[in-house]
Amino acid sequence: MRVVIQRVNKAQVAIDGEVVGKIAKGFLLLVGLKEGDDLDVVKKAADKISKMRIFEDEDGKTNLSLKDVNGEILSVSQFTLLANTKKGNRPSFVEAMRPPKSKELWEEFNSELENHGFHVETGHFGADMQVSLENDGPFTIVLDL
Repeated sequence: MRVVIQRVNKAQVAIDGEVVGKIAKGFLLLVGLKEGDDLDVVKKAADKISKMRIFEDEDGKTNLSLKDVNGEILSVSQFTLLANTKKGNRPSFVEAMRPPKSKELWEEFNSELENHGFHVETGHFGADMQVSLENDGPFTIVLDL
């Protein structure tokens, strides 16, 4: 599983010009599931993200978690995160998990984040989405599990 975590002031995802998910301060999560991932990996990722301290405290230190700042989550499924670009010029996606299992695990991941007490907005699995954001920092982390 690979998750790109972007600390944002705001983010949204639209499909055909219609906003389907929108948050204020929080995390934009781009989520890629790979073959072999399972519920344990998804739970571990949700737990790690829920405790990640990447917001600044009053001293400018990154000591605050998403919960500490009452942040929200926008989760977007993105199989292209698993692209292999080692050979040639055309990415290979053979490592990406195929639907419907990937959709089920992504939905379970979002449920786990909600179980941690977060408001979670999402894109639509498999849709052609337009994601816009105001990155805070910028502060971007890649979580590989």
